[in-house]
Amino acid sequence: MNVLVVGSGAREHAIVWKLSASPQVDKLLVAPGNAGTGLIATNCPNSPDDIDGLLRLAKSHSVDLTIVGPEIPLANGIVDAFASEGHVIFGPTRAAAQIESSKVFAKELMRSHGVPCPEFGVFHDYHEAHDFLSGHEGPVVVKANGLAAGKGVFVCERRNDALAALDKCMSARDFGAAGDVVVVEEYLEGREVSVFAFSDGEHVSSLVAACDYKRLMDGDAGPNTGGMGSYTPPEFWTYQLEDRVRQEIMIPVIRALAENGTPYRGVLYAGLMITPQGTKVLEFNCRLGDPEAQVVLPMLKTDLMDVVLRCINGEVDKLALEWYEGACVGGVMASDGYPGEYSRG
Repeated sequence: MNVLVVGSGAREHAIVWKLSASPQVDKLLVAPGNAGTGLIATNCPNSPDDIDGLLRLAKSHSVDLTIVGPEIPLANGIVDAFASEGHVIFGPTRAAAQIESSKVFAKELMRSHGVPCPEFGVFHDYHEAHDFLSGHEGPVVVKANGLAAGKGVFVCERRNDALAALDKCMSARDFGAAGDVVVVEEYLEGREVSVFAFSDGEHVSSLVAACDYKRLMDGDAGPNTGGMGSYTPPEFWTYQLEDRVRQEIMIPVIRALAENGTPYRGVLYAGLMITPQGTKVLEFNCRLGDPEAQVVLPMLKTDLMDVVLRCINGEVDKLALEWYEGACVGGVMASDGYPGEYSRG
């Protein structure tokens, strides 16, 4: 098969690296790719945001399957566009991708279907949010509603920190339209874990878990980033915990999306907090994590093409994921100044 992978990050390198080992892959393209993917596949100078250009690329190279790495093309409807042209593509539709592109959508879906998550409030008006936070002294989490590359979440220890986060989102508009609505969320303490499942819109695979380090500096200090490193498997992840998360979180969410008329096909990524009061969902993402993909995929023994095709063909109930023994650790090198303004080489 001729396969196109959309994206330019280390996650996409991990996907391409895994696909390159599959006997089912004849030709492997990446748009736009990076220096690493260029060593094992053909890089194409197409932006992940240029859906029309990617469609032309897929047609000109007789692509049989497209796999989307980042969230923005998914949120912008790349799956809908490709499917309307008869192209096979792996990932959720624009409507299903709202599980990540709108935190309000995800929160309300969880609340209406009994999926455990922190208490939260939604604010469309800056002054209402400011008044609420001004009367709240303890730690709180402020989140931009839309996509912000992992940088729109602020864990605020003090009132002034929360007000500053609100200003970034709604006044300074550091995240553009993504910060026009904010979610103010209960602060939770516990062990944070990233959990991934494959779904065909009806069935849910077994799960795999990884821990990532979102804060910039050692000791869980500094601002949130897109992720500074990751490892798998977490030392506290057990079969019992996996089963509970699958039954109480992943399956109900997949069923809820199907009931809404927006069946979810692809990788569902749940960011969880394991607390003394139980496991709660901090966020959902509509794709593999970065940097988690870089540690999860090397541990996957099953052919990734088999996994993807089972999802596309509605056969996840027949999918038995196999994993290598051992552990995998990955670190991120970032330019000075990240996650704020930084120089580019």
